[in-house]
Amino acid sequence: MRRVVAVLLPLAALAACGGGAPPLTPEEAAPASAQVQASFPPHGIVDTITLDAVYRLPLRTAVLIAPDGRTTPANYLNSDAASSNETGQRAARFWNNAVTGGNAVAALTQNAGAGAAPEARTQLLAIVSTADIPLPDPVAYRRDWRHYRIGLTFGTPPGAVESEEIAAPAPPAVAAQQP
Repeated sequence: MRRVVAVLLPLAALAACGGGAPPLTPEEAAPASAQVQASFPPHGIVDTITLDAVYRLPLRTAVLIAPDGRTTPANYLNSDAASSNETGQRAARFWNNAVTGGNAVAALTQNAGAGAAPEARTQLLAIVSTADIPLPDPVAYRRDWRHYRIGLTFGTPPGAVESEEIAAPAPPAVAAQQP
């Protein structure tokens, strides 16, 4: 029995050392698609398409592509890199107050945690972009919106540049007119 254990123990250790495939480099990993939402603004505005995009690269161009190939560029485009939010309070500053009188030794001997409060900072590690594309002909768009596309370009040359096309959004429902 000891011989079997003596033979199997090194084999088990050798099997445990065998690693799997090496991790993928960023170039080999499949690129994640941008999260883009195209819609019409609320309250019956029917002549502008609004785009909201979240991606690792900034949105640089957005164009509406008509079925005949004509393009209409965005008239508003904004990218906000690394959006962040801070909450809570900072630690109290007690170096120069009535109790210590500016004495650093007295300040260090106080309970430093008494004036502190939790503080948090969150940061989005992506770029949030928005764009508005005016419709050149809202009536033609409403009639043939399924054949329109939106072309997007992310990135800034000479760095990485990526292009993507998405479907155009459905036009908002027409409200019934009052007689």
